[in-house]
Amino acid sequence: MPADRRKAWAMAILVSGALDILSAFVFSSMAGVSPGQVLRYVASGPFGDGMRDGGLAAAMLGLGVHFALMTVMVTVYFFIAGRLEAARRYWYVAGPVYGFIIYLVMYWVVVPTRFGTEPSLDPWRVGNALFSHFICVGLPMAYIASRAWHRSEIQPA
Repeated sequence: MPADRRKAWAMAILVSGALDILSAFVFSSMAGVSPGQVLRYVASGPFGDGMRDGGLAAAMLGLGVHFALMTVMVTVYFFIAGRLEAARRYWYVAGPVYGFIIYLVMYWVVVPTRFGTEPSLDPWRVGNALFSHFICVGLPMAYIASRAWHRSEIQPA
């Protein structure tokens, strides 16, 4: 991957990851859940339920898990964008569509499989998750990827 695309890839991880976790903090705080609790819950995914009772270290581990997951999501999108011109040209559609796919995978496969729960059908929770995945994850990731390819296509060789 060319250096400019590597920079865009890293920027997409940082921007999408930061916006996503901030939206999780905002929506969770509306329900009386602290940012630390959110991060410890994320850490409990791969590291077990004991993380939920952990302290600052468990929360920081959760932040690392969050950005590791975002790295996978961005990497997959950049792979797709590298092969489908439509994903680069129509980033404003491709981003939310990809965000919806991420939502389906996370909330209908990963979380129920890991925690043995049914997906939530509560309109408030679904709306929050869709907002986060469409606006905070899909759109910025797709925009940054689109700009990375656009810049390299217009620069002289």
